[in-house]
Amino acid sequence: MHPALLFLSAWALWALSWLLAAGWTGRTEKRVSRAGSEVWLYRSLLTVGFVLLYYRVSEALGMHRLWHVGYDGAYVLAAAAIAGFLFTWWARLHLGRLWSGAVTRKEGHRVVDTGPYAIVRHPIYTGILAAAIATAVTLATVPALASIVFIAAGFWLKASIEERFLTAELGPDAYGAYRRRVPMLVPLAPAGK
Repeated sequence: MHPALLFLSAWALWALSWLLAAGWTGRTEKRVSRAGSEVWLYRSLLTVGFVLLYYRVSEALGMHRLWHVGYDGAYVLAAAAIAGFLFTWWARLHLGRLWSGAVTRKEGHRVVDTGPYAIVRHPIYTGILAAAIATAVTLATVPALASIVFIAAGFWLKASIEERFLTAELGPDAYGAYRRRVPMLVPLAPAGK
């Protein structure tokens, strides 16, 4: 399979499977307001980031590759993207019915600190970001590389909102202890804020 088709298939399969699994979630007890300015900002950052990552944007702007990774490099980066998607699914399955696409507290919510959540506090965001980085490096255009900044900023902001919310909802002792032990988005990074 051509590397471009492999990337496109991986993204499409992940997005479709994620969409189909969206209904597998517990009852929401409380949620962060969707109208908040921070919510709109992280959603805007993520939207811009993913639009810039789409390879047709660079073509429409007449932008050329800054480098070529070759077929071998593209296959290695496609494997990295697929690993990122598998990491998101490991996290999604491990979280079970506590998962939500929005910042919410589910019925029976608790701090999950095992499995991928022992590696980073937001493994779903980490996995998607890893897939986006692998894709952007393969595309090697200015818009694709800029997408990494927007996507990382969007996930960092969403994770920050989620952590403030969970600290308030689950208690600073429970969530604070988790924050001190496990890094936010980057494995092996210093934990803490």
